[in-house]
Amino acid sequence: MPLLVNGERVDLSQPTRELIYTFPELEEQAKILRGQPAQSVGPKGLLYVQQREFAATTPKDASVSILGSDDATTCHLVVLRHTGSGAICLTHCDGSDTETEVLLITNAVKVLSPNTECGRLEVHLIGGFSDDRHLSQRLTNQLLRAFDRLQDNVHLVTFCVTELNDRQEKGKHLPFIYGIAANVKTGEIFHATFPDKGPDVDLRSASILTGAKMVNVYDSRKEQLCIGPYFWMPFPHVDFWLAQDDQHILQNLSTSPLAEPPHFVSHIRATLMYLKEHPFPDKTLFPSRKPWIYRKNESGLWEKVSSDQM
Repeated sequence: MPLLVNGERVDLSQPTRELIYTFPELEEQAKILRGQPAQSVGPKGLLYVQQREFAATTPKDASVSILGSDDATTCHLVVLRHTGSGAICLTHCDGSDTETEVLLITNAVKVLSPNTECGRLEVHLIGGFSDDRHLSQRLTNQLLRAFDRLQDNVHLVTFCVTELNDRQEKGKHLPFIYGIAANVKTGEIFHATFPDKGPDVDLRSASILTGAKMVNVYDSRKEQLCIGPYFWMPFPHVDFWLAQDDQHILQNLSTSPLAEPPHFVSHIRATLMYLKEHPFPDKTLFPSRKPWIYRKNESGLWEKVSSDQM
């Protein structure tokens, strides 16, 4: 079934710009979102989603009240919600396997929505900018086509991507919005930053850097964050990369060097060091091939309850 805006089929045979002309309300909604100051979201009740991860839950969740992700440049942040059940999923897509990823997040929401007769599926797309390599535009098109090919009707509500999320500063194109949060109880989407990105940041990033596919990191029925198990081969030339200066790392390990947040290089260095320290994660991190499990404690913060090493 088709991708819809206000009940009308989206014509994907035309350029994206035509979509904005046909449905000007999408541009108005994007302006409202861009006009919001970014809210700093603390760790209490937060489930932070990294690149190539997704998490889904419902308003009944007693542990997680906010889903969030940031540091998106050419990447897109996708929120899919069923208005009847309130089931909601957030993911951070980078174009690695968009069609499969859209199926994954749609199934995650449907599994948590036993009665799909009441309500509808709504999607919010945020991220990207007018980058030189047109990676953002390519990902926008992939996402629109993937949602249009689903068997279910999906209603496009927020469309703040690529040129609608682009600003210029000193001649450089940059995203307006790098991060968003989704309120699990209400479905509200808002501009956000996240000083705390949850547990095992370097481990999760190492998995991405070594080419892992998108994974679900949350079991909403048990209200548990599940990290891994992850497996990779020794990262090629890791000592070479660690010896490079910041500019070399930025230019060669980013899809958009001019638009990255200030902490990009330090984050990549920490990830590379993690890969150097753990060339064989099946031996040092996940010898029993079981995930590391976290639950929210009484303070609303993640606390490890099990791991391979416990």
